[in-house]
Amino acid sequence: MQFKYRAAAAAVAALFSAPALAVSDAEWMALKEEIGQMKAAYEARIAELEKRVKAAEANPPAPEGGAMQTEARTERPGHSSGGFNPDVSLILQGRYAHMDDAGERRITGFLPAGHEGGALRGFSIDHTELVMSASVDRLFKGYANFALVDEEVGVEEVWFQTLGLGKGFTVKGGRFLSALGYQNERHPHAWDFADNNLVYKALFGEGYAQDGLQFKWVAPSDLFIEPFVEFGRGSNFPGADRNANGAGSVVAGVHVGGDAGVSNSWRAGVSWLGAKARDREFEGHDAADAEVAGAFSGRSKTWLADVVWKWAPDGDARERNLKLAAEYFVRRESGTLECDDADAANPSACAGGLSGPYRSSQSGLYAQAVYQFMPQWRVGYRYDRLWRGDADFNGADIGGTIASLADHDPTRHSLMLDWSPSEFSRLRLQYSRDRSMQDQDENQWFVQYVHSLGAHGAHKF
Repeated sequence: MQFKYRAAAAAVAALFSAPALAVSDAEWMALKEEIGQMKAAYEARIAELEKRVKAAEANPPAPEGGAMQTEARTERPGHSSGGFNPDVSLILQGRYAHMDDAGERRITGFLPAGHEGGALRGFSIDHTELVMSASVDRLFKGYANFALVDEEVGVEEVWFQTLGLGKGFTVKGGRFLSALGYQNERHPHAWDFADNNLVYKALFGEGYAQDGLQFKWVAPSDLFIEPFVEFGRGSNFPGADRNANGAGSVVAGVHVGGDAGVSNSWRAGVSWLGAKARDREFEGHDAADAEVAGAFSGRSKTWLADVVWKWAPDGDARERNLKLAAEYFVRRESGTLECDDADAANPSACAGGLSGPYRSSQSGLYAQAVYQFMPQWRVGYRYDRLWRGDADFNGADIGGTIASLADHDPTRHSLMLDWSPSEFSRLRLQYSRDRSMQDQDENQWFVQYVHSLGAHGAHKF
């Protein structure tokens, strides 16, 4: 409307200024009056429309179902008016594994960590994940990750996290992967190798998740400084299933990091995990290969130190990049150990039941390097080493009673080559020389695929 008015005025000005045209006083006055009437009409119509808009905002029409429906349909930040609309992704991950027929696979010298057992040889759908995430509102976001393995569905993570608390603070609650160490917060599809390192297998079976609360703070400094503390149920290894008030586990630590020039960046951290275990069950074998079953009750303390260094020429990782990572742990446990026959028809060294004080001090490390030597192609090497250390039961080395906890220092060397035609897919070939089990020197081959369907956020540093 204003455009038409301005156009008419411009036309009048043009007519008035054109030397070739002569306009009488009467014609000029008539034209001026007509323009004034047009302006008044347009201004009246604009005022009427403004009144209608204000009235509509003050009294919105109620949808079918009444006022409760109006409240329920209020849009949330990051959501469409269509209702349930999170980011959803499905991770397809499978493999072919060529390994010896070793039966139950347990790391010699270490109490079983829960997830270990009979790794499947041949073809398998290794680890499929269904992931959903979205902003709940301006204060919270939500995340859920479900692991699908054959007929079973496992809840890996289901948590909320605060948004906009300010001052660098965040709170997370629910079930989450602990922030301890470096590798722990990464799901299997984000690993650099087809399987996890021996450190995490010995410490947690795969990774340490807990039900509880996590508090993080990022310091306002040029150097990245992130202290954190967690209070959890403590039902996962090295804790045990519990039904009690209070926290069964506590995690505390700090991560620091920064840039070293344009091409390099780094992160380092130290973490501590304290857990209570009551009747934490385990199985093993004695020297005669008879099955043994038992339980540990006591305290478990774990210290972890981690460091990561990344390089990319001029900070551009698309062509070439290098990632170096290493972690070292020390775990000490003390309490009471009980053992008995797992099969009454086949008596073991624990026949009749044994119970006594148990104390252990064990350690280990892994170090790996992954180099992208050209777009889409990476090669990597990983070295794993565990030290069984001292493990005493009833005042004597526990290996004399439970052979699967014998004095053996596991090692493993792994080489991998992977190809990622896009950010949503990866194919990997891996070879490992595995000496994690006593008297077992094994060549392992893995062929793996990882495909991501749908929206998927960026991985952590």
